[in-house]
Amino acid sequence: MGYVYAIANQKGGVGKTTTAVNLGASIAAAGHEVLVADLDAQCNATVALGFSRAESPSTYDCLVGGIDLAAIARPTAESRLWLAPASPDLAGASVELARIAGFEHRLETALGDTRERFLFTLLDCPPSLGPLTVSALVAADRVLVPVQAEYFALEGLAGLLETLELIRRELNPRLEIAGMVITMHDGRTRLARDVEKELRSHFPDLVFDTVVPRSIRISEAPSFGRPVIAHAPASAGSAAYLKLAREVAARA
Repeated sequence: MGYVYAIANQKGGVGKTTTAVNLGASIAAAGHEVLVADLDAQCNATVALGFSRAESPSTYDCLVGGIDLAAIARPTAESRLWLAPASPDLAGASVELARIAGFEHRLETALGDTRERFLFTLLDCPPSLGPLTVSALVAADRVLVPVQAEYFALEGLAGLLETLELIRRELNPRLEIAGMVITMHDGRTRLARDVEKELRSHFPDLVFDTVVPRSIRISEAPSFGRPVIAHAPASAGSAAYLKLAREVAARA
């Protein structure tokens, strides 16, 4: 039986999509079947894995049309890594879902036999705590939170943790926090080191040992439609995501 992870943080630009794509590719490289499900209308995970924003059917059809997530999975260029693509229609899905009774469980229902086909399903959430992210958190077994190594890193985390507790209490009692991963870390700066120290002090049991560095190789990989482990396998970014994959697997 597989695991479903929501990659979530209401702040934008913290590395959610980068983490979903590269963590998924790293787990797949270890020999496991992995599905990355893009739930963001910007379609960044879809493009980062070499597909267009015009893919159909998409996760929009799973949420609104009732299609199973596994039925729209497409193989990527990376062995054992699959994608459930997004479409710009997701921009309106937040409004449509809010009008549907029990919308919170639409994605959970759409999982179908996903857990049987894939050892890991990674739900790439949009940068908000709206209906799409709530649906992902209700469907997920665990949530992984990317946190940027910047001044406002702690801002909003308390609110996110409160939301997770509310969803656990009201909608999904099995939801657990898999951990927080520090991203875009520049070890040359005192700021990054201070942010890391603060995060590990506040959340000693939640922050992964792995720290993802700020890396041009990670940043440029999506323009080639490949994860960083394929685009620049010898890079520090590639090594970081492979290490994170081992940590996530060890905590599974």
